[in-house]
Formats: sequence, C-alpha cells, structure tokens
Amino acid sequence: MPRNVARLLAESLAAHDIDILYCVPGESYLGLTDALNDMNRIKLVVCRHEAGAAFMAVADGRMRDRAGVCVVSRGPGLANAMVAIHTAYHDATPLVMLIGQVERRDFGRLALQEQNYSRLLSDVTKSVIEVNEPETASEALARAFHIAESGTPGPVAVILPEDIFAELTDAPTDAPRPRAYGGARPEDIEELGRMLNRAERPLILVGGALVGDNVSAELAQLAERWVLPISPTHRRPHLFASDHPNYAGYMGIRVPKALLDEMKRADLLISLGERMTDSVSQAYSFPTAPQPQLPLVHVWPDANEIGRVFRPDLGIAGDPQAVIRALLARPIPSDAEKRRGWVETLHRIHTDLMAPVYEPMEDGVNFAAVAIEIGKHLAPDAAITSDAGNFSSFVHRYIGFRPGQIFLSSVVGAMGAGVPMAVAAALRRPNKQAIAFVGDGGALMTGNEIATARAYGVNPIIVISDNKMYGTIGMHHEMRYPGRPYANATSLTNPNFAAWAEAFGARGLTITTEADIAATIADAFETAKTRPVVIHVHSSATQMSAWRKRNS
Repeated sequence: MPRNVARLLAESLAAHDIDILYCVPGESYLGLTDALNDMNRIKLVVCRHEAGAAFMAVADGRMRDRAGVCVVSRGPGLANAMVAIHTAYHDATPLVMLIGQVERRDFGRLALQEQNYSRLLSDVTKSVIEVNEPETASEALARAFHIAESGTPGPVAVILPEDIFAELTDAPTDAPRPRAYGGARPEDIEELGRMLNRAERPLILVGGALVGDNVSAELAQLAERWVLPISPTHRRPHLFASDHPNYAGYMGIRVPKALLDEMKRADLLISLGERMTDSVSQAYSFPTAPQPQLPLVHVWPDANEIGRVFRPDLGIAGDPQAVIRALLARPIPSDAEKRRGWVETLHRIHTDLMAPVYEPMEDGVNFAAVAIEIGKHLAPDAAITSDAGNFSSFVHRYIGFRPGQIFLSSVVGAMGAGVPMAVAAALRRPNKQAIAFVGDGGALMTGNEIATARAYGVNPIIVISDNKMYGTIGMHHEMRYPGRPYANATSLTNPNFAAWAEAFGARGLTITTEADIAATIADAFETAKTRPVVIHVHSSATQMSAWRKRNS
C-alpha cells in the first residue's frame, strides 16, 4: 500500500534497529518528525545545538558499534554539526547524518540555505547520498548504514529535499544489509604466530576497531598465555584493565619519556584494531613513517588503510577479534616466558606513573587530586567522557580504567564533545553512572545540553576544570615561544559554573581547595541519583597538565 516517503524513512530507521534519533528541529524535515510521531520504537531527542546533537549520535554509535543517527536542517543546521562529522570521520565512528535540503524545484537557484552537500562534505564523509526519487528513499538509507558500518567506519550523509517527504510510494522497506567482515588468511596467522614466537620484546597496541562480545576477556587470555604486553591507544583506555599485570601503559598523546623510551626497545609492534594516527605514533616517530624502525604488523578491518601511511611487514585486513581467536586456537609458544621480564618492566613503569602522587598548587586545585578522588567512586560499568584539553591528561594518568566501563571522547581532539556524550551515555544506559570531564573552554561550547539532560530525565555528573584559560594552547605557546607573553590570547572570563548549573535545574557544587574534594565528590555521586550535577573546580593554571608545570 502506498505511503509517503516520511513514513517509509521512519519504517526504515526502525528496521535498522534505531531507537534514539538526535536532532535540532528544522522546517526542512518536518515531514519526518511528523511521521516519527507514529513510531513508538524511536525516541526523538531534541537538543539545543546541532553540534551537541551530532556529538550525541557519535557517542551512541560508539556505544553500540552501530551507526548513531542525527537529523539536522539544511545550511546553518548542517554547518553547526560539522565538528561532530569531522570527529566521526577521523575517529572511525559510524554515523548516519540525515540532512534537510531545499525543494527539488529550487535546486541551483541559491534558495534559502541551499548548499551542494556532495561538494561541502566530500572530505569529511565516506559518502553523500542524495534522495531525489521517492522509490530510492529506503534503499538510500540502507546503503548509508551499510557504508557507515563497513570497513573503516565513518559518517555518511543522506540528503533529503523538503518536498520529498510528502511524496507517495509503494516501494518496500529495504532490509538492513548484513555486515561483511574481512578475515585473515591461514598463512597470515601462521606468519603472525612465527613473528610473535621469535619476538623477545613485542608490544601490542589495541584500538577502537577491537570490539565484540567478550573481546576484552579474550584479549586478556591471549596476553596471559603468550606473555604479551598490552597498551590501549589514545582515548580507548577501557579496552584492557590498567591493573592487569600485562598492562604495558597507555599509548596516548605525548607518552611520558620513561615509558616511551622503554617501549622503543620493542622488537615487534602489533597494531591490533588501531588505525595508527599521528597521536598514537607520537607524531610519526614510533613507529616512524613511512618506514617503521621495527617490524610492524597492522590489523585493521579495511585493506585501504593498511599501508596508507606506514609500510607494515604484515598487513591483515580483518576483524581484530577474529585474529585474537585464531591465535588462541594455536599452541602456546613453549618459550613464551622469555618475555616475562619485558612485560613486568613495562607494567612497573606504568604503575609508577599512575601512583597517586602530585604537588599541591598555590593558584588553585591540582586537578590530579580531583581525578584521583573521582576514580574511587566509579562503578565497574560507568561511562566516562572527556572533552579535549590538557585537563584530560589527569584523567588518563590517575584513573585506572577497566573493561566494562566505557570511555567516550573525540579522538581527533574536537572541543565540545564531553557534555553531550555524557548525556548520550545516560540516555543509552539508564541508571548507570555517566561522568563528563570538561575544561572551562569546552564547557561553554556545548554545556547547554544540560538542558537536554533535564528534559529527558537523565543525570550526568559534569566536572569542569576552570583554570581561566585555554590551557593546552597556553602550554603550546610556552613550548614554542618560551618567555613570550600569551595571556592575551588564551585567558578566559568565566561564569560561576555552579550558579550556571542551578539555572538549568542541575545541582551546582564548587571545589576551591583540596579540603573540599572528598565531601563534594561524594555529594555529587549521591545527588546524581536524582538530578544532574556540575562540579566547578577552581583549578591551578600553573599545573598545566598531569606531566608539565608552567615555567614562569
């Protein structure tokens, strides 16, 4: 029976098991929101800014390992969402972005808010699919999900002219395509086994493509049986327990010298589900690009990515979990114990670096103390989000993550992700902890999504490190131009964030001294059972990061 395209698209979303759709309302897709009124399976979450809505969809995609969905209006609506699309593209996170467009009869006239999205989005999406015929609407959506979730995951844009929603069609709902997985050839597993058997100091990096049921437990089994050191990569700290004896340290931005120097003694590097970015490779120095200074094995689900920057000695275009299972099926190397000392040394350096030791500051709270205390309250299934900035280094240094928890952030370093991702985590995982760490810069980019949390009855804890400056930029200025002033380019004038929180109906708490920390954080976790909480931390600007103090 014919129905309009809006109804067909709503049915297609439901067929792809979409139960949450993030948006900022726009006139260019009113037909879709009207049709969604009849779809009880899909919750339409109305946000306060398209960047926040899109960041929530990115977080949802990462939590489900399936494409999150956001719908925005044409022109300014899409422009506001671009930062999150950029994040999804660089972070290899599946996202389907539905974008309103002008009516088809007005194409090319520079009608109100008209843009050529195929040109605009060509460098930050895997594909741009324009739906100009009613019969192709469901097929286009199915193709978008398939492309977003296949190979190297990423964002796909679907362009929907305003007048198409009312068109009638008897086209069927296109069923989801089954996801296709690449697999290692038997000879690849044989060669990988031989390389591991020969290695005395291998290092295993694990990243965002390492997903699947029981994958962390299987990784731990492999590490224990084969005596292998495991290093989670940038913004993926929850993939391996930080207190496991085989944990070899966090391979994030600017690894501390003591750990990196020891890692560089490795005689084999295996990148297991890590794309290998400049952040992970320490600005292409470990491994060096394009010719690594040690044997490299790169396991990633997309053959096009392997060898694009680094020349691997062995490339496996396949599911990283399948590679782990294939190795577990092989005999345990008889001399695996030869690596025990190497693993223990790396773990000891990591443990020493994570020790809850810090120096009190005179110009505010050392944010290390806050991170340490919050770590004591985190549940085994907590969701932790982080915005971009130096404050996040305290989170990674002082909080010991473990499988079962979820860490969400913008791997590419976009500011503004922390608060909306925490709201998305609270919506996706009701009655579980959702804690956001945010700087004073990022807090005022998308912190308005506290209103979304209030509207939908979820209660994240938002911890704001307020050092009254763009701290990361100040640090880089000091490093590049020592002795030169930079306050005029980095200083911030901030509100009372506790009062700001109360204006939204959240609970506002303040930490001004270390003596405030324990009681305030305990209060926050108790309060978050019933309402959102913002903790305004007056942080030191002298302690620029977890590893660096200001020189002057």
